[in-house]
Amino acid sequence: MNKVYLKRKISPRVANGHPWIFNNEVEKIEGDVQGGDVVEVLDHDKKFIGKGYINPKSQILVRLLTRTRTDEINDQYFIEQISKCWEYRKRIGYTENCRLVFGEADSLPQLIIDKFNDYFVIQTLALGIDVWKTAIVNALNTIFQPHGIYERNDVPVRELEGLPQQKGFLSASFDTKIIINENGLKFHVDVENGQKTGYFLDQQDNRRAIQHIVKGADVLGAFTYTGTFEIHAAQYGAKSVLGLDISENAVAQANRNAELNGVQDRCRFETANAFDVLKQWGKDGRQYDVVMLDPPAFTKSRETIQKAITGYKEINLRGMKLVKPGGFLVTSSCTNLVNPELFLQTIEMAAKDVRRKIRQVTFQTQSSDHPIIWGMDNTQYLKFLIVQVQ
Repeated sequence: MNKVYLKRKISPRVANGHPWIFNNEVEKIEGDVQGGDVVEVLDHDKKFIGKGYINPKSQILVRLLTRTRTDEINDQYFIEQISKCWEYRKRIGYTENCRLVFGEADSLPQLIIDKFNDYFVIQTLALGIDVWKTAIVNALNTIFQPHGIYERNDVPVRELEGLPQQKGFLSASFDTKIIINENGLKFHVDVENGQKTGYFLDQQDNRRAIQHIVKGADVLGAFTYTGTFEIHAAQYGAKSVLGLDISENAVAQANRNAELNGVQDRCRFETANAFDVLKQWGKDGRQYDVVMLDPPAFTKSRETIQKAITGYKEINLRGMKLVKPGGFLVTSSCTNLVNPELFLQTIEMAAKDVRRKIRQVTFQTQSSDHPIIWGMDNTQYLKFLIVQVQ
């Protein structure tokens, strides 16, 4: 096996378990490596650190799969690793729908697998894991005997690894519009054309957190996508629910979801630019008992973090203006570059600017089928906050 030797002063990040090894941390490469090869990584004193896959064209040269020297990276390895992922999810109570594999947090860097009932959607986001796609599909077939497997590799990040964007069946074809159960409700999932893998499983625990604050409430939701928070609100006893999203397709699916759950009489969705509408409705003096905001990521690069902070502050300021005194703001951020402390500071700044006092009800992260590894900042990305606005 080819070997990669690290510089004498390696980053504590690597020594402490982070799986990424950057180009500038490598002293030398021994052997004729090809992109996607599995290599051994050793420190300057030739002590074994781990095995991982390499891509000389990527800024992240090596992503470690294991720190156990006796592990053989082969088809059986992926069966064993994905089986461990499944056992973990079952132990913490996620069996029907879950993120089965969460990349680095599950020691399978850049591999995402979402489980929707008996259907699976996978993303192989780096060359080194894409090489093992057939083995990964074989592992899913061996462990689950699924009804279908679909590939959602239509993401630009693959191009950084020299990979094409693509999507399609990795099993016999099936109807890609499926229905899942969540918290006693049903939702349409479009695994072929929906965002990411078709559905945002990372908020499934947080959607239960609104249960008590929405009873008897007039609720406004912005950036609703397919309406999951809003339909939960209706199910939990909201008097009226209005959801806004800029995507006509998302709104159509949200209204179908409302009908699917029999709440269409008090839960409806409209196509609108939430940024503009919230600003205008604030000027008009409209107010709601609960305002829920779940905007998309405002930045994917460190260079534009300040722009993202400005965006989060502005949207939350507008949301607070629409909350009746004593009502509640439910707000999220999925930008991993905005850490929890910075997110809370941004909400605090928005409250001060709008001269409203806020009281924290709950502050949570993503559902625990998306495990967080301390020291790997990219595994903790979702911030979910409920505050009372006084």
